Amino acid sequence: MSRIGKKAVELPDGVTAAVTGRTIEVQGPRGVRSFTATDDVAMAVDGNVVRVTPRGSSKRARQQWGMTRSQVANLVTGVTSGFRKELNISGVGFRARLQGEELVLSLGYSSDIRVKAPQGVTISVPRQTSVVIEGIDQQLVGQVAADIRAWRKPEPYKGKGISYSGERIFRKEGKKK
Repeated sequence: MSRIGKKAVELPDGVTAAVTGRTIEVQGPRGVRSFTATDDVAMAVDGNVVRVTPRGSSKRARQQWGMTRSQVANLVTGVTSGFRKELNISGVGFRARLQGEELVLSLGYSSDIRVKAPQGVTISVPRQTSVVIEGIDQQLVGQVAADIRAWRKPEPYKGKGISYSGERIFRKEGKKK
């Protein structure tokens, strides 16, 4: 049985949830998010608690049970506090800046890289070597961060590149003469 699926998702003050068929819509101070579950699970709202139950005992139903509960919990987190990813840029001459609503990255290529944030995601640059990505959709925030990081992944010899905050870069020893 799913240990994650057994736990009910608590709705904090100011957050409402409505289930229509297989779709749950969660509304909070930061916005509205929805998720459509598979036929293998059933969702119900009891006061300020959302419960997810499997509709059978198959392996797929048990898998979907835990996954659906996690998705509902992420919806609630997104509309209350939101999600945040921080990227650090290291390397001589590597920097980031905002130009209007576009992120402009100077990463040692012949021209600057321009990244436009999708709707629902905000990008800020507190320092030239730091980029903060925020939004209510966890998947979208993570995807934008991964796309930015992919322009110059951290290399193992000097550690230059774009890394997540708190990411440990495995460093290699260079050639010896």
